[in-house]
Amino acid sequence: MGAMARIASTRLSRLLTGWSSEGPGPLPRRLADALRELAARGDVAGGTVLPSQRELALVLGVSRSTVTAAYGLLESEGRLESVRGSGSRLRGSGTVDGYVTEGRLMSFDARSRTAASAGGADLSSGALPGLGAVGEAVGALTCGDLGALLGADGYHPYGIPALREGIAAYYRAAGVPTEAGQILVTSGSQQAVWLVAQALVEPGDTVVVENPTYRGALEALRARGARLVPVGGDGPDGGGDGADAAALRRLCAHVRPRLVYLQPTAHNPTGRSLDGAARREWQRVLAEQELFAVEDTACAELSLGDVPDEAAPVPLVAGLPMGSSVTVGTLSKLFWGGLRVGWVRSSPQVVARLAKIKTLVDLSSSVVDQLVAVRLLDRLPEARARRRAELRGRRDAAEALLRAGAPHWEWTRPAGGPALWVRVPGADTEALAQLARRHGVSVVPGSAFSPVDGFRDRLRLPYGHGTDALAAALPTLLECAERAAG
Repeated sequence: MGAMARIASTRLSRLLTGWSSEGPGPLPRRLADALRELAARGDVAGGTVLPSQRELALVLGVSRSTVTAAYGLLESEGRLESVRGSGSRLRGSGTVDGYVTEGRLMSFDARSRTAASAGGADLSSGALPGLGAVGEAVGALTCGDLGALLGADGYHPYGIPALREGIAAYYRAAGVPTEAGQILVTSGSQQAVWLVAQALVEPGDTVVVENPTYRGALEALRARGARLVPVGGDGPDGGGDGADAAALRRLCAHVRPRLVYLQPTAHNPTGRSLDGAARREWQRVLAEQELFAVEDTACAELSLGDVPDEAAPVPLVAGLPMGSSVTVGTLSKLFWGGLRVGWVRSSPQVVARLAKIKTLVDLSSSVVDQLVAVRLLDRLPEARARRRAELRGRRDAAEALLRAGAPHWEWTRPAGGPALWVRVPGADTEALAQLARRHGVSVVPGSAFSPVDGFRDRLRLPYGHGTDALAAALPTLLECAERAAG
């Protein structure tokens, strides 16, 4: 980050997790302490220009005098420097001079504090509780499962052969020819996306993404220094319910993207799935423009439409040249987040490139987790049926709850996934989220999923664990929405 780089108020808001409800002293002191800690950790690099007092006050849902006092405290300590015509520049002792992830990890870390607070409700994550099949698969493991694997060093950078072949067979059963050599096993789909960013993107490269999109991908691509370009009808003021392949074709007349990152099925966070015509149009544009496509199917197994439980989802990129496409998949979304097993399907050349980077990170994924995954692949139809039945019922209950309690809120019924993508008319959800945290409710605003900080009238509201947390949080969210009305 350059000496006079600026940080957007929305990003700073997401880094300031839990500041208003933790620590002693009045609110200005707590805000000053939180800003000082961000600088000390290197989460905000020294020399960064902070948002104006008015702008930060709006996004945090506090009075301007609170921010003015916090800035004054930092300035008196020599931690903040006023630069004529440029604003207030933060001084820090941080050791990180680059991009820092903006809130996903912090939201996981803060969840125990939120749950412990009075009246707390955690709506920060859409991750699902584990299925009993995971425990059964773990309990069924024997020494024989390890067998000859114990005779080697235990490092399998590409994944153990049985799992690579099992995943390849998973695609073949869906009508997509795949060999084991085209599979790289990863520690979850998040690592897969990160590896793709590291291997295929150089700093400054243009990467096309949907808007909104999976925030873990945004973090991985931003950390790599990519220039993120949103495409389609999902602009900052749009509904975020679809993506427009024709817009990608128009964009390619002016810029050459390094790659395109897509979620055609059970999109995170909107829950939409492209229909057959839209999928075919994307395939045509990607092929004619000869673009490298990365399809993230992490949530595709959570499709809630009229799909047979015995059928695996077919990747949109399956018909594209293997050397110019990547499919990311995982068992973690369907079975359990604690099972860190994901994968990449691509050409053997791309797989080898990714594997070299992976060995620098963790040498290889856990062999025991992979052995559990081999057993779970045989239980996919059963798991799909159970998970989809649960999610359909919980989706219906969440929608009924909102229709009764917040009839002016708006959403499109999701075709998959564990959450509703809700529009809160008239409210700035960045400020809403900050206000809600002070009442023990953790929720993610729409801008966290946007490459251009759009969707500031949206919330992602998970229902995968049932509606108890949403029901408990709804009165607080409604009150905070009124206070955050812009």
